[in-house]
Amino acid sequence: MTYVLSSSIERLKEKIRNIPNFPRQGVQFKDITPAIGEGQFFRLIMTIFISRYQKKKIDKIAAIDARGFIFAGALAHSLGVGIIPIRKKGKLPYKTYELPYKSEYGEEILTIHQDAITKGESILIVDDVLATGNTALTAALLIEKCGGNLMELGFLAELCDLKGREKLFPFPCYSILQF
Repeated sequence: MTYVLSSSIERLKEKIRNIPNFPRQGVQFKDITPAIGEGQFFRLIMTIFISRYQKKKIDKIAAIDARGFIFAGALAHSLGVGIIPIRKKGKLPYKTYELPYKSEYGEEILTIHQDAITKGESILIVDDVLATGNTALTAALLIEKCGGNLMELGFLAELCDLKGREKLFPFPCYSILQF
């Protein structure tokens, strides 16, 4: 794995801004846009992800709607693999599997195309923030429903106090930043 100075990680962490009471009262939203808006920090994020996954067997990367798409596209390009969009209900045009879940903001439904995965493919899920783990767990269950083998879930940031990683056990998780 590429060696990254802890000072670079700390500077990246400082680029994630906290927005209180967004999108509703009581939610402390972690805004990644300052970090991805500066080329040096976006490159750092992608260098870390690429370094972690370049020697692992990954057939496809599943991206969680919508900010997971940012990282999954660049990572899939670097690794030479395809992308599987996991989206909210009504956004995918073909036959889908659906699973309901509770997000930090209310009841939601995630979907995946039924033919997105060939049975036995090794899948990496990528998203921006691991919070309660409900969205990520639903995405993992959709991967399994399609016949995929979930290799890992990778996140830019993890909100440790919300214990989302515990909810995802036994699926392996990785996060670049921890808050």
